Amino acid sequence: MSRIGKKLVAIPAGLKIDISGKRIAIEGPLGKLDWNFRPEIDVAFDDKARQLRVTRSAENRQVRALHGLTRAMIQNMVDGVTKGYEKKLEIVGVGYLAAVQGNTLQLRVGFANEVHKPIPAGVKVTCPDQTHVVVKGIDKQKVGQFAAEVRAVRKPEPYKGKGVRYDGEVVRRKAGKAVTK
Repeated sequence: MSRIGKKLVAIPAGLKIDISGKRIAIEGPLGKLDWNFRPEIDVAFDDKARQLRVTRSAENRQVRALHGLTRAMIQNMVDGVTKGYEKKLEIVGVGYLAAVQGNTLQLRVGFANEVHKPIPAGVKVTCPDQTHVVVKGIDKQKVGQFAAEVRAVRKPEPYKGKGVRYDGEVVRRKAGKAVTK
């Protein structure tokens, strides 16, 4: 049995749960999220214990995988509407900088022109200074996807370490060709 799928999802006080058919909607202090789960999976809410139980209808490999996935997605939704998610990015390099202009993120990372990334709905982007970018939101997938797209504009390179990296990410440095002498 799926060890993740077996765990119950604790619902903190103040959250509203609505399960109708194969759709679950969770509303909390930070916002509202909804998701359609697969027909092989059932979700039941125990109002007295404030817990969600995820069960499956079959024992084949795909349904077992969907069982754990559904439970993890619901847990991420609960965490998102209560605490939210945040990714911090750091820009390293001489002359490299970032700024938020309206609904776009402007990046100057060593190309001939600035790179403009439109900020998706449901994601809030701030720049506390020119070399740091903070991506916040209630949807874990959207926050992680946008942070990954920003990082992909200029990945950190191994020789000088320049580029966009996650805060705390360690870039393995390589020795240049001068080392051979």
